[in-house]
Amino acid sequence: MRDRKLDAVGCGSMVVDFFHHTPRIIGADEKILTDAAGLRPAAPAVGGVTLNHLGWARVLGLNVGIFGKMGDDRNGELLRAGMNALGIRHHLTLDGSASSSATIFVDPEGNRAIYMVRGATAELRPAEVRRRHAAFFRTAHLATTEISQLPLATVVAILEFARAQAIPTLLDVDVPPSDALATLGAQADLERALSLATYLKPAKAAARELAAGSREPLRMAETIRARYGNRAVVITDGERGCAIAAAGAAVRIPAFRIRQIDATGAGDAFLGGMLAGLRWGLDWPAIGRLANATGAVCAAHPGGFPSGFERRAEILSLLGENIPQAAQTSSDIPAAHADGSEPFGEVASFFDLCLAEMGELRDAIDLRAIGRAVEAIRGAAADGGRVHVTGVGKPEHVARYAASILCSVGTMATFLHATETLHGSLGQVDPRDIVIAISNSGETAELCAAARAIRDHGAHLIAITGGRDSALARLANVVIHAPVDREGGLLGLAPRISVLAQVMVVAALSVALEAARGLTLEEYSRWHQAGPLGDAARRLAARRVQARPEDGSKTPRGLTLIGGRRRRPLGDPR
Repeated sequence: MRDRKLDAVGCGSMVVDFFHHTPRIIGADEKILTDAAGLRPAAPAVGGVTLNHLGWARVLGLNVGIFGKMGDDRNGELLRAGMNALGIRHHLTLDGSASSSATIFVDPEGNRAIYMVRGATAELRPAEVRRRHAAFFRTAHLATTEISQLPLATVVAILEFARAQAIPTLLDVDVPPSDALATLGAQADLERALSLATYLKPAKAAARELAAGSREPLRMAETIRARYGNRAVVITDGERGCAIAAAGAAVRIPAFRIRQIDATGAGDAFLGGMLAGLRWGLDWPAIGRLANATGAVCAAHPGGFPSGFERRAEILSLLGENIPQAAQTSSDIPAAHADGSEPFGEVASFFDLCLAEMGELRDAIDLRAIGRAVEAIRGAAADGGRVHVTGVGKPEHVARYAASILCSVGTMATFLHATETLHGSLGQVDPRDIVIAISNSGETAELCAAARAIRDHGAHLIAITGGRDSALARLANVVIHAPVDREGGLLGLAPRISVLAQVMVVAALSVALEAARGLTLEEYSRWHQAGPLGDAARRLAARRVQARPEDGSKTPRGLTLIGGRRRRPLGDPR
């Protein structure tokens, strides 16, 4: 069976990059002349420390995902399109102020200066890691995050959650600690993050601050590892390669010689190669070579995010005879459609989002609320009352299903048209009855008006809603809270996953009512006189009768006592 877990999941910067070409990178108080073409930004490009390295890991064949926060804007659409093109799964909220962006100046030698606007990345709070993304996070073999744009407290929350789930972590220290402390958070959070990470990959400038007094990369790596107790510390050293300090390994791995076009994202790509090597279980020299090759291929092309899976062949070509066996056999790379598009994209992301949201629903649902609903419904039935189910829009269809499934397992229920309730259909409802009202927001005007009329009429109201404090919830006697953060799809607007949540809750309620009633095969088969379900119930009833115990004084299995008399299941041959 295929492993459904992600090879790696990341949280960090997802950035739209705006590139400008300049004759040279200038310093403070300098001016420079350039032509008009150099002043105009190139087309916006997908980027960001974490999204870049996940992109390169994906190109190498890993199944990867990203979670976090972005704005509901054009930049966010561009970023999600880039993820979909490579099949990077995502679990994102669109409630940020604006998606992150960066202005990047690149000189003819490929050197660059980057000015980052953190935007929504800076707004991800520690509590959101567990509350919104826990189910998606748990699907990973490896987790990766950064010290670059995220608040340090959020980085700590990511690393702590990963440790609690026994998921190894890779922390990219992309900015020096002095810069991090100036904008991202407190010293205590920085120290905590560095000590929590399983693997550290500090950029050279960050390593110099962390290993004060040392300048040689391998010595810096050893000093940092001794200080924070990481399993390994890997320092990138540009055109000189990388240095690795790990248990049983202290090595320098030389860089590959390439013609550098743009150094943007080369360190991110290095980390993508490192992720692949760790996932494949390579030794440290092999991990270093793979990471160096990935960084080199990135630097040979503009931008930090891979343009497509063709980059994989370039990486393997650099490795020559040292291609890892895992890289040769890794097969989780999609074949292109005839039109050149990738078959994964938004649909695969939607399925992942469904599973993640349903997992979060399971964690959030209050089973006691379902129990209170069962008590109310059975109490009304004992008093001669019935159940009605209503909703507006897509929940109307869920309400029709709810009435059907409840009847199927022994609870008398009918569909109630919400808008018709104010035009005479309220006469369908007796004050002894129960009405189940379904709405994701709980603020739909027509449904709330109907709910008020039902309450004024004296009937009992049960709300199934994602809005715990909504108008509908305030009207209800019992509230079953079914929260859903994301609907899925490109726009994230059409009711999809919230409808699944409503169906799940209705189905769970029917299970609870079936159990409370003690539904028998005789009853079920009597109500299903045609079709495979009725046939299956009758066959099962017959088998149970035939398997009666030898002691004839006892009620045989498959017989039920109804009204003080023995009754045999339908289909009993006697």
